[in-house]
Amino acid sequence: QVQLVESGGGSVQTGGSLRLSCAASRYIDDNICVGWFRQAPGKAREGLAGLSLGNGKTRYADSVVGRFTISRDNTKTTFYLQMNSLKPEDTAMYYCATGAYYLSLAVHDFTYWGQGTQVAVSS
Repeated sequence: QVQLVESGGGSVQTGGSLRLSCAASRYIDDNICVGWFRQAPGKAREGLAGLSLGNGKTRYADSVVGRFTISRDNTKTTFYLQMNSLKPEDTAMYYCATGAYYLSLAVHDFTYWGQGTQVAVSS
């Protein structure tokens, strides 16, 4: 079991930046991947970024490539999502997740989820 707690959400204007953090309750093994997702009202949860803890490889959804960056700290217990050039369509609840055994952006591949942090981008 692992608990995840997101933080760093808030309200920004178009073009602004936010850095989301995800604190894990314990060290996550190298054979596991972590990911960031979001869900806007009335829409399905969307995978945004994934990180393989073993080799550091990353994967991004087309909607955020070049704007968002997933990273980790050296302890592998805190993960980040740096979000730049934010747009109103980025407004959503953002979640971190882990438990996937390969680099994936699919919701069903992840076992453990945080409660989410809200991001609102105004025009």
